[in-house]
Amino acid sequence: MNPPMRTLQSLLLCGTAALALACATMAQEQLRRGASNELLLDEPLREAVRRGHEWLAAQQHPDGYWPQLVGYKLNADYETLDARPLPHVGVTALALISFLAGGHLPDRGKYGKVLQRGIDFVLSCAQDDGQITANGTRMYSHAFATLFLAEVYGMTERADVKRTLQRSVDLICSSQNAEGGWRYRPFARESDMSITVCQVLALRSARNVGIHVPISHIRSAQNYVYRSAVRGNERSYRFHGHGSFGDDGGSFRYQNKEPTRATFPLTAAGVTTLYASGEYDNPIIRDALEYMDRQMPVFNEEWQEHYFFFYGHYYAVQAYYITGDPKWTKYFRTIKSLLLSRQQADGRWRCSTGPGDAFATAVATLILQIPMQYLPIFQR
Repeated sequence: MNPPMRTLQSLLLCGTAALALACATMAQEQLRRGASNELLLDEPLREAVRRGHEWLAAQQHPDGYWPQLVGYKLNADYETLDARPLPHVGVTALALISFLAGGHLPDRGKYGKVLQRGIDFVLSCAQDDGQITANGTRMYSHAFATLFLAEVYGMTERADVKRTLQRSVDLICSSQNAEGGWRYRPFARESDMSITVCQVLALRSARNVGIHVPISHIRSAQNYVYRSAVRGNERSYRFHGHGSFGDDGGSFRYQNKEPTRATFPLTAAGVTTLYASGEYDNPIIRDALEYMDRQMPVFNEEWQEHYFFFYGHYYAVQAYYITGDPKWTKYFRTIKSLLLSRQQADGRWRCSTGPGDAFATAVATLILQIPMQYLPIFQR
């Protein structure tokens, strides 16, 4: 065989081997995630989600929103801006994301009208500066609304959704501060982990569907999260009557200043932010997951019916899902059992401290549907 023919044959053999290796890797990944997910999606789970969605659909206002208490976190409490439930764009976005997570589409099927009314409401809340807000909602709600619109645009490619989405993304990018994070209001000088994770997930979702998001904003947030990581046991203190919280190695801090705290929800948010920025294999993530494993039993007991519980597991389920087995299956079986045991007879979940039951039900049903793998943002 002449030299050129040998070279061609070698290239073909190498290419075939590489293709076979790639296919085997993909098959192993699908098996690793798909098989465990199918085992987790049993009939009690599907029934719980069905009942939760029916309750949510019945609570939606004809104008497309869910009325809830608009407010903000104040230590371990929830300070409301008004004693009455008001149209809440953040809770509305989360409820609508939950319907999308179940495979429901705008203007199609059982909940098509629910989604369409919700889209119209969220679009109506967009301000001239790009912020999506109503009744005093803050950057949490803006980020959830941006994430929702990004997922909708990926499904529908609606021009009006794209215009609002790009402006909302531009606001997130322009209001990122020198620390690399965000706070409750646009253009704040300080940052905190709970706000930063929302913005990064919104940017990641928008970038996935072709919206212009400079990668420098993702990298700056990633560096902020790195600086928030606790490398050793540094402090211990009591947090407003809810037990002793220490800066255990592996946790993430609320802010990079004193005094601050490091908790299960903040650590889940830190891991999810790093995953959303494309970082998967850093030792910081491994240590954080070990910290979450240790803290979860106490956290679940301490914060029942509190918005911390739902907020914490909204990010924890994403962190463990992207991590994969064996941690994923162990975590999900625990949270599934807990959520199913706490569902009310009418299908909702209760949130006694926080925006309200629509918030709790939206997040609970969303958590339960993660193994269904319908939404791209919840994939690796």
